[in-house]
Amino acid sequence: MMIDWRHMDINAAIMAAIGGAIIGLAASLLLLGLGKVAGISGISARIFTGDDRHWRAAFVVGLVVAGVIANMSFPAQFANTTGIGVTQLIAAGLLVGFGTRLGSGCTSGHGVCGLSRASKRSLTATMAFMLSGGAAVYISQHLLGGGS
Repeated sequence: MMIDWRHMDINAAIMAAIGGAIIGLAASLLLLGLGKVAGISGISARIFTGDDRHWRAAFVVGLVVAGVIANMSFPAQFANTTGIGVTQLIAAGLLVGFGTRLGSGCTSGHGVCGLSRASKRSLTATMAFMLSGGAAVYISQHLLGGGS
C-alpha cells in the first residue's frame, strides 16, 4: 500500500514529530539522569515496592498529568469516536498489561529505549509487537467486519 502524501495532514505530522521528540528526550533524560530505562510497564509494575518507588510514582503521575493537560488543550483529539464502551477499554488495557508482563516489557521499553541501545532482545520483542498488532487490525477490520 502506497502512502498518498498529497492528503497527509501536515499538522498531524508535526504534532507526531514533536510528541516523538518529547518521548525521546524524556527517555534520554531518565537514562542519563538515573540510569533507568523508560519502560512504562516496568516502572508501573514496581511503583509500590523498593527504594526507588518515589521516582517511579513521580513518573507515572507525570504521565497522568500530561494526559489531562493534553486532553484539556486538545479535547477533539481525545474524543471516543469508536463506539467502544468503557468496559471494553478497561478489558483491553488489562490485556495489554498482561501482555507486557508476559513479554517482559512494553513498546516504550523495547521499542523506544531498547532499539536505541541496539538490543537484539528488544528488536525481537518490537517485531513481535508490530506483527501482532498488524494481525489484530487485519482480523478485526477484515475478518470480523470492523472495517468501514
